[in-house]
Amino acid sequence: MSCPFCRLIREDSAQWVARELSACAFTPLDPLAPGHTLVVPTAHHADVFDTPTEVLTETVDLVQRLARAMRVGLKATGVNVLNASGPGSEQSVRHLHFHVVPRWPDDGISTWPTGQSRHPFAGDPTVRLSEALSVGKHRRS
Repeated sequence: MSCPFCRLIREDSAQWVARELSACAFTPLDPLAPGHTLVVPTAHHADVFDTPTEVLTETVDLVQRLARAMRVGLKATGVNVLNASGPGSEQSVRHLHFHVVPRWPDDGISTWPTGQSRHPFAGDPTVRLSEALSVGKHRRS
């Protein structure tokens, strides 16, 4: 497998913040801020669509614990949790990952989009999402 995150996990070659059975956290090569960390499931799952619910839950639990650690250990006043999933999202590595970026007032970075999508959409997206969630709920029962 050519997944760079799987290789890091397998070869134990990252700068680890946490290593757990279902999820791990490591420092990226080019951090956006001091303490910027990537949280990934230890097993390969391409994106949020592909990841089993229990693995996603354990991964997000580590994201939350890491965010709390940033507040205590780094005195961060906030965090940005960033994820891109699927071909239309600019996902750079096809292994589910969350960037957890500690933030401080006036730190000089911005992680919020400055524009809006130009994708045309007919109808009411809120209604369509609500309907799709309702269908999905019946399928899981």
